[in-house]
Amino acid sequence: MNILAVDTAGKTAGVALMQDGRLLYEVYFDGGLTHSETLLPLIDTCLKLCGLTCADIDLFGVNAGPGSFTGLRIGLAAVKGLAFPRNTPCAPVSTLEALAAGHVGQGTVLCALDARRGQVYSAAFDLATHARLLEDDARAAGSLADFVKNCKKPLFFVGDGAYLCYNIYSEAEGVLPVPPALRGGRAAGVALAAQRMAGAGLAVPPEALLPDYHRLSQAERERAARLAAGQNEKSE
Repeated sequence: MNILAVDTAGKTAGVALMQDGRLLYEVYFDGGLTHSETLLPLIDTCLKLCGLTCADIDLFGVNAGPGSFTGLRIGLAAVKGLAFPRNTPCAPVSTLEALAAGHVGQGTVLCALDARRGQVYSAAFDLATHARLLEDDARAAGSLADFVKNCKKPLFFVGDGAYLCYNIYSEAEGVLPVPPALRGGRAAGVALAAQRMAGAGLAVPPEALLPDYHRLSQAERERAARLAAGQNEKSE
């Protein structure tokens, strides 16, 4: 099976191609350009170097969320466009599950994406089995204290929000450091998570790909606040 996976959930862009469980190609780009500038050229380079075309792809994997609203939309739109002509199955992968898939060992990995305002999109997984220990959600970084305290295994933080967690919990018992260069998401993790989804019968047709933001956008939150304020004024 040929799996083409893309990661555009954060500031970095990633593309990977996995063939029958073997990672043929992976690129991680953090050059400061927008995903709209880099993603399609990265995919084109990947396919050319691997001697493949979109017709050879059996499954597309893409981060569906949480993450940057714009980044998620760019990745999903690109995969939809590539998958539509042949109705190639797609796997809308949890960004946090894909982050965990790129790490192995003994312990617990808490995946955290910076959600601004001191919050993180977060989830936790057992490193050995990748069993989920904490569901995807947007949380205040400080609200993870009970989970950190009760964690029975060595605990690692990864993702672009890991620094927020290390700022609070670095001295907590059992918390171990991860070098910043190894905290980012990898497209290979998306490919592994996509493979598991397909094996469980969870792949979808391209038209069913939708983002899972996990919370309202800033514009939507501001609009809701204005509407609520207007209702309060009327009630007074």
